[in-house]
Amino acid sequence: MKIALLQTALSWENPSKNRDLFQQKINAISQYVDLFVLPEMFTSGFTMRPKNVAETMQGETVSWLKDLAKKRNCAITGSLVIEENGNYFNRLVFVFPNGEVQHYDKRHLFTLAGEDKVYTSGNDKLIVEYKGFKICPLICYDLRFPVFSRNVEAYDVLIYEANWPKTRVNAWDILLKARAVENMCYVVGVNRVGTDDNKHEYLGHSQVIDFLGNHLLEPQTEDAVFVVALNKHTMLETRSKLDFLNDKDNFEIL
Repeated sequence: MKIALLQTALSWENPSKNRDLFQQKINAISQYVDLFVLPEMFTSGFTMRPKNVAETMQGETVSWLKDLAKKRNCAITGSLVIEENGNYFNRLVFVFPNGEVQHYDKRHLFTLAGEDKVYTSGNDKLIVEYKGFKICPLICYDLRFPVFSRNVEAYDVLIYEANWPKTRVNAWDILLKARAVENMCYVVGVNRVGTDDNKHEYLGHSQVIDFLGNHLLEPQTEDAVFVVALNKHTMLETRSKLDFLNDKDNFEIL
C-alpha cells in the first residue's frame, strides 16, 4: 500500500484556503497513491476557537474530501473541527474511494492548551479496514497514551495526525518509534510545519517507521509530500517469527 504524507504549513482558521492548498498538492502527484494522510485540524490549524471554523459532516470540507477521493480512486484522512449536537469535536475522518466516511473523535484532549474546555472527547477507537490492511488512526496528543493505542485488534498500521510543536519534537520522535516497536506495526506520523497565529513553531518531522523501529522515511522538515510503500507480508512474516504480540497483557479500557 502506498501512503502519501502531506507535510505543510496551514493558513490560520481559513478552511477554503487550506482546501485549495491540499487540492494543489494532491493534484501535483502523478503516481497512484492508495492513501493520503493530512495533519490534525488541516482546515484551520490547532485553534481553540471552534466557532470560527466548525463544519458539519455534510459540510463543504467532507464533501470536498469525498469528491477528491472518488476522482483519485484513493482514500484520504485528516482531522477537522466538527459541530454536532451542540458539541465541537476534533474529528478525524477516513474517506474511502467510494465516498464512505468513518470517523474517530480525539480521545485525549490537550489540556495544556485548553482543548478539553472547548471540545468534547471521543471514547471509541476506530479500526479501518482498507486494501487488506487494518489501520488505527489517532490524533496528536493520543501519542502519549500507549494503553489506548495498544494493538489488541491485530492492526497493521498506526497513524498519528498532528500539530506537534517544535519545543517537544524530541518526544514526538521517541514516542512514534516506541509505538511501532511495542505494537509490532507500521507507524505513520504526519505533522505540520510553519508558525501558527499563537506563535507556535512546527518543524514537521513527519516520518514512517516499521514494526522493528526502523525508519522507512526519516523525520522530514521541508514543506513537501512524501510517498512510502508498506508491505504487509513482510510485517506478518516478522510477527510470526518473533511472536511478541502473543505475550501482551489482557486489559479492558473503561
